[in-house]
Amino acid sequence: MDDIRISTVTPVYSGEKYLDKLAHKLDTLRVKLIDDNCHLILSESIFVVDGAIDQSLTVLKKLELKYDWVRVVVLSKNYGQHPATEAGILYSSGDWVVTIDEDLQHDVDSILEMLATAIVNNSDIVYALPLNKVHKSVFRDNASIFYKKIISYLTGNKNIRLFNSFRIIRGSIARTAAAICGPDMYYDVSLGWFTNSISTFKLELNDYRYRETNISGYNISLLLSHARRLFVSSQSNIIRIFSIIGLVSMLIGMSYGLFIIINALFGLYDSFPGWPSLISSILFFGGLISSSVGILLEYTGVVMGQVQGKPTYFVVDRNIDNQLMSWAIKLLK
Repeated sequence: MDDIRISTVTPVYSGEKYLDKLAHKLDTLRVKLIDDNCHLILSESIFVVDGAIDQSLTVLKKLELKYDWVRVVVLSKNYGQHPATEAGILYSSGDWVVTIDEDLQHDVDSILEMLATAIVNNSDIVYALPLNKVHKSVFRDNASIFYKKIISYLTGNKNIRLFNSFRIIRGSIARTAAAICGPDMYYDVSLGWFTNSISTFKLELNDYRYRETNISGYNISLLLSHARRLFVSSQSNIIRIFSIIGLVSMLIGMSYGLFIIINALFGLYDSFPGWPSLISSILFFGGLISSSVGILLEYTGVVMGQVQGKPTYFVVDRNIDNQLMSWAIKLLK
């Protein structure tokens, strides 16, 4: 029976103070898996240097010499958390891929429980679901929750509320989704193109860096860019509103026009000359324009999906989960 391999991917921007401890935690987990002989192995931990502004690269080079399972990928400049994560995923080879932040807010010890949750629920993705306010910042925590709810409502994609950078993903899906992501594509949205078998695992998450320094890895500009990319890469139900409003307006205009003709024939009501026909024309042609815009936007959305690589179908093999089912059930008891 072959071991099931786990890869971890960590984008690095300013993690100099945290990387040693993170690597130590990962090494502890790796040793535990070897000792337990449960046919699981942490085969690699990939750290993607995303234009780091501190001595993170120096620290990682030392860790790479210390641990033979540490791999360092250096990007040519700063591209952002999502592109860096996608780059690391494309370098991975594990049957399962775990994405972890650099600043220790994600509990390495929870990885096995998240994997067990995926296996028991026959899921392809498990997101960490915070039980607490992660940043202890009223604005940051509530703004994130509120925006995700709004986008989830507008797009009809309920999974948006679950999105979190601490996740475990089936390797084949993780790499295929990363391969098709463009600069304005939100990675978790592309994951949803390949599976809807998604679960969550509740745990405590704490942004220690923000609490200690009051400095976040995201400023207002980056948060807005993050939000824009999420909205743009999601097919929004709001597009259909243009078509619906247009059709309703056309029906009202046609009905009112019919009323004007009947009124002119039978003289039911007195009205200002020209005014009713003007209103009817505005309603009808305004509705026609609005519905045409809605149809055009829907068509553009379909074309964008094709250009971005949205698949017609995707085949996934979940048979390897069977060999860990008894282990997973026992772990979650």
